[in-house]
Amino acid sequence: MSVIERLTKPAHLIDMDDIIREGHPTLRQIAEEVQFPLSDQEIILGEKMLQFLKHSQDPVMAEKMGLRGGVGLAAPQIDVSKRIIAVLVPNPEDAEGNPPKEAYALEEVMYNPKIVSHSIQEAAVEGGEGCLSVDREVPGYVIRHARITVDYVDKHGESHRIKLKGFNAIVVQHEIDHINGIMFYDRIDPEHPLAVKDGVLIID
Repeated sequence: MSVIERLTKPAHLIDMDDIIREGHPTLRQIAEEVQFPLSDQEIILGEKMLQFLKHSQDPVMAEKMGLRGGVGLAAPQIDVSKRIIAVLVPNPEDAEGNPPKEAYALEEVMYNPKIVSHSIQEAAVEGGEGCLSVDREVPGYVIRHARITVDYVDKHGESHRIKLKGFNAIVVQHEIDHINGIMFYDRIDPEHPLAVKDGVLIID
């Protein structure tokens, strides 16, 4: 049984055992574009990747399944070398602790996502980045574009172009790196991991 056959079985829920870790060769491959129309397996895989992110952000399910919280997952991280990413960025509560009107700032499964333009301004997340495929902390600023425009296709075969900024842009760039065989720490300056050039936007 192939990896994608196992992952897309009706009863299977993606968990941490399905996620490959750094050092696995699939994480360094450039993933293949998916062809349209999508196969049922590719559609189900995308849905299960998004379901994993929802479970990982749900305290009860995360504890029950032993999941680390995540906001993005790329198919190569589950050993499927295809250009598929899922992103799920929750909106924060307001100052009074009330839940947001919209639960998610970004909720999408993207097939063949591609950055078609980006800002000159760079950005990095304040506390550095983590990755479900990396079990250690890697300190340092991961320098990325502050704003990006992304083309992708959804599960229905419809094309989209979206503009992203701030944390949403960072998350999508992290996942697109995965389908290009790039790990987040490749973008940390090894000599000066905590140095930041003037003008780099630091995102809380």
